[in-house]
Amino acid sequence: MKKVFAVAAAIMLLCMVGGSASAGWTVVNLHPAGAKGVKASRALGVSGGQQVGEATIAIKPRIGWGGTRTYYDRTHAGLWSGTAKSWVDIGPRGVIHSSLNGVSGGQQVGVAGVGDHNNEQKHAGLWSGTAKSWVDLHPAEAAASVAYGVSGGQQVGDAAIGGKPHASLWSGTAKSWVDLNPAGAVGSHALGVSGGKQVGDAEVGGKRHASLWSGTAASWVDLNPLGAVGSSARGVSGGQQVGDAAIGGKLHAGLWSGTAASWVDLHPAGASGSRADGVSGGKQAGYATVGGSNHAGLWSGTAESWVDLHALLPSGVYSSSSATSIDMSGDEIWVAGFANSTSTGNSEAVLWHYTAEASPK
Repeated sequence: MKKVFAVAAAIMLLCMVGGSASAGWTVVNLHPAGAKGVKASRALGVSGGQQVGEATIAIKPRIGWGGTRTYYDRTHAGLWSGTAKSWVDIGPRGVIHSSLNGVSGGQQVGVAGVGDHNNEQKHAGLWSGTAKSWVDLHPAEAAASVAYGVSGGQQVGDAAIGGKPHASLWSGTAKSWVDLNPAGAVGSHALGVSGGKQVGDAEVGGKRHASLWSGTAASWVDLNPLGAVGSSARGVSGGQQVGDAAIGGKLHAGLWSGTAASWVDLHPAGASGSRADGVSGGKQAGYATVGGSNHAGLWSGTAESWVDLHALLPSGVYSSSSATSIDMSGDEIWVAGFANSTSTGNSEAVLWHYTAEASPK
C-alpha cells in the first residue's frame, strides 16, 4: 500500500498546518487534469488501495441549424489507485453518463445512462475494474436504478418502482434483485452495505427515517433518533452506522450501533450543519459547515473528536470540501472526497492519507 503514495512532489502535498494536527497526514490531488477535456472530478469511494468516482468531460460541440454550437458535458465513471495519473475511465461503451459510488474487494458500483439524450434511463451497474466488465443490475420492473455501495458480494442502491424509489439489494445480477422497501413506507433508499447489513432511509409519515436492514424488507429497523425531524444512514461497517439527523433546524452528523436509542450526535461545536458519509475501523468521515462553507472532517466516535481535514488542503486554493468515504487498515487511514477550486469553481477529487509517524529513537 505504501508504494501507492510514493508519488511525485508535484501531486503529493505534505501539509504543515497546525503543527501536530497535520502530523502523519498527506493529501493527494486526484483530479485527472492531464486527461483530455476533464473539467471536474469527485472521489466518492475508497477501499483496498482503489478510489472511485467520476470526472466531468467536455464533449466536442455539435453544429446545429444556423451554425449554432451545442456543448455537452458528460460524467465518466473513474477508477484511481492513489494518483491523478492512475485514473482510468471505465464508463461502459455507448452510455451517455456514468459514475461510480462505491468500491470494495476489487468491485465497483454506480450508475450508467442508457439510451440517448432525449430518452436516457439510469441503470445500476457493477464493475470489476474495466469498462468491459460492466454488469447491468437494472431490474426489469424498474423505471430507473442506481447502486451506491458494495461489499461481500452484495450491492445496494435503489430502483424506481411505481414512481417511487425502493431500497434495493443485489448479489451480482439483475435477476438477484431484492426489494427492501419496508411495509408502510412510501419510498426508500439503500446507501451502504457491509457484513450482510444494509443502511439507508425510508419515508415514513412524510419524513425520512434512517434505516437498517439484514437482507429483507421484513428485517427493517427504524434508526430515527428521538427528537429528530428526519434522518438518513449513509455508511455501515463493523457494527456502526453513520449518517445525519435533522435536529433543531440543523443537519447533525450521527453515529449508531444498531438501534435508534444508540444514536450519538457527532455535530461539532460551532458548525451550522454536518453529515457523516463513511465509517471504518471506528472512524467516521463526512463534513461540517464552518463559516458558511463545507469542511471535510474526520471523527473518532464523538463530536469533540472532529478533525478539520479542509485545513490540510493548500491555503486559499479550495473554497470548500467534503469527505465521502473512509478506509482504515491498521494505523493507516484513507479518506476520499473532493474540494471546490477557488479559481475554477469546479470540484477536484482528493485523497487524504494518514499513517502514524515512527516514534523517535
